[in-house]
Amino acid sequence: MMDQRWRPTVNEREFIEHALQSDLRVDGRRPFDFRKLKIAFGREDGSAEVELGETRVMGYVTAQLVQPYKDRPNEGTLAIFTEFSPMADPAFEPGRPGEAAIELRRVIDRGLRESRAVDMESLCVVAGKHVWSVRVDLHILDNGGNLIDAANITALAALCTFRRPECTVGGDDGQQVTVHDPEVRDPLPLAIHHLPIAVTFAYFGDGNIMVLDPTYKEEAVMGGRMTATINSNGDVCSIQKAGGEGVMSSVIMQCLRIASVKAADITSKIKTNVDEYTTAKALQKVKRTPVLVAKKNDVPDVTMESNDGALESQTSKTPNDAQDISKGDDDHRIKRISPLTRDRTVKPKQISMFLGGPSNWDPYSKGVSLSSLKKSLSCRLKACYIALFRSWYSYKLNISRTIKDPPAIPNVKRHEDAKSRLSESNPEVESTSNSGIAGESDEAKESVSPKSLKDAVKPKHKRKKKQHGKS
Repeated sequence: MMDQRWRPTVNEREFIEHALQSDLRVDGRRPFDFRKLKIAFGREDGSAEVELGETRVMGYVTAQLVQPYKDRPNEGTLAIFTEFSPMADPAFEPGRPGEAAIELRRVIDRGLRESRAVDMESLCVVAGKHVWSVRVDLHILDNGGNLIDAANITALAALCTFRRPECTVGGDDGQQVTVHDPEVRDPLPLAIHHLPIAVTFAYFGDGNIMVLDPTYKEEAVMGGRMTATINSNGDVCSIQKAGGEGVMSSVIMQCLRIASVKAADITSKIKTNVDEYTTAKALQKVKRTPVLVAKKNDVPDVTMESNDGALESQTSKTPNDAQDISKGDDDHRIKRISPLTRDRTVKPKQISMFLGGPSNWDPYSKGVSLSSLKKSLSCRLKACYIALFRSWYSYKLNISRTIKDPPAIPNVKRHEDAKSRLSESNPEVESTSNSGIAGESDEAKESVSPKSLKDAVKPKHKRKKKQHGKS
């Protein structure tokens, strides 16, 4: 038993024991009620913080590649480490872990490893050489009683959200391990079969009185303690009895039945919080672009001269390369050639090509050169200007021709043919039209005959005759 931060007096001890005999507790709970449970997750995968009443524990999970044990070459390892800080409880001393820290670590480690909750064989990369070693660090932030249950829930929540890097095996001998960055390949979660939940009972008196989830005041008064680790299916993973108070077998069986119900409730809470965290991370996740990997390929480069005299190098693709470039996100990009030459030459050269590129939603997935875009725009503008100039010039030329040579008046025969057709369809109209033809013939002839600027000016002899007639 560790040193208590609160040492009760005789009266306080008797008050707590008499209240428990009446099925009452100091904090107002019933004997088999848990305190309020809160589970929070950090920004990074594998970090969690649990509040069980006034008890607060933070956990963090890490992993690294190590050599396996000789007796288990195909299995990874799982280790639990605890840290008791004086900030959590004045009774905790810094430095080497005390008895309480060692006991807490062993109880949680036994419940996780002996129950095979985490699939250790899935942590093997190369048998006998490389396996993943998973480490769980538990930091006690505030000791409000029942550290075992709070630390156990913290470890499970952190393991459920942990993601290890993906690795591949290759090389000439097939033993070379490549660990991929999270930006290249998404990390993988751990294979967890079930969640072993630790449920702690405290015994008072002769072992006839028991309560669930004791506080630090009840721990100072209790005569013994039992921790049962059970999963949601009712399977007993481990049992740990501490304290000198004896307990009957019937009481132990009653505690196991109560623990199985509480374990199912806590398991559902953990899974609900983990699902909410995973959904939130998926919504915040940004589509990653694959990292550009250099790849050598023989491609002839062609230099072309622009209109302003500057020379720019452009690479020409072979038909086989063009087929490879049109493949979605694995498009190849050809690197520009920096040296400029004055002659228009073609010479093969080792050019570094890059795997990856913009995503399918990018309208310029094949890449667009700024210089080529400027050239195409300038050529189009120049063609538009030339077309406009030609149309304007032809329009002016037609106007000048019409002024010099006026267009010929259409032949009168067309007018006569139209009237003949109209008369054949309507004979009544023919009589009226014939009467008007005689009077209009002279005017039509005058209108049909071509006129010029000389006709607009009347001769002098005509003007004189009009004046003499008036006089």
